Amino acid sequence: MKPESKRIVNEVSHFAEPLLSSWLLELVDVEFVFENGRWVLRIYMDKEGGVTLDDCAEVSRELGDLIDAEDIINISYVLEVSSPGLNRPLKKERDFVRSIGKLIKVTMVEPIDNRRNFTGRLSDVAEGILRLSLDNNDLVELPLRDVEKARLKYEFNK
Repeated sequence: MKPESKRIVNEVSHFAEPLLSSWLLELVDVEFVFENGRWVLRIYMDKEGGVTLDDCAEVSRELGDLIDAEDIINISYVLEVSSPGLNRPLKKERDFVRSIGKLIKVTMVEPIDNRRNFTGRLSDVAEGILRLSLDNNDLVELPLRDVEKARLKYEFNK
């Protein structure tokens, strides 16, 4: 991520977190990316029982006005507000704790045992360590601080 994109993500997160929290919504992720010839600011949010279209519209309106008033982004961009979907990204330790027992895919910053990608059932999260049960029943321990990205994997048979 370019430094300017990182700054924008950090500043938007700083303003979005308390705003969403006041509506009992959780900020899941913020992305600022250049796609198809335009800049896109994506806000992913969630709440108990799921996010509604009205939630997305209200957050888009309020957060868009706040971003403009604070002059955080000085180029043309598109604001997208949505739920994280079935393959929800896991960012914070509480995301992992909430996902114990679920199938996840983890990409590490540096290889562990000559691999960076792991898919398995999250069996535990404690003291900054993810314990993942792989398909072959091996248990792997992954340091949370070295996770590049992680997502829930949707299971069609459940």
